Amino acid sequence: MDQISNLIIQIKNAGNAGHQSVDTTYSKLKHSILETLKKEGFVKDVEVKTEKGRKVLAIALLMENRSPRIKGVQRISKPSKRVYKKASEMRAVKSGYGALIVSTSKGVMSGSQAKKAALGGEALFTIW
Repeated sequence: MDQISNLIIQIKNAGNAGHQSVDTTYSKLKHSILETLKKEGFVKDVEVKTEKGRKVLAIALLMENRSPRIKGVQRISKPSKRVYKKASEMRAVKSGYGALIVSTSKGVMSGSQAKKAALGGEALFTIW
């Protein structure tokens, strides 16, 4: 399983199990994805910690009335099939309640931010 799929499923499963936080291994890509999710209101906080000489991302999950904020995720671009979208092709997810996460030349950002900046890129996943 690739690192992006692993990250989003870890977050979703931890929320469904009622956990307040989850730890995962560090990478720059994961950190930038989590910062974007924090800006979009899907994650409460992201912190980089060092445990036993290794970097770890500590993710504080956002809960609404004891239920997780993240209801579902769908991976779009995979290692076996890359999917790219132009800025004009980026649409609202779940009537604006969700977000499309895109990797652009300016970094990882939401689909709405990429559309405003007129940037296309690799559509990583949708989250709602």
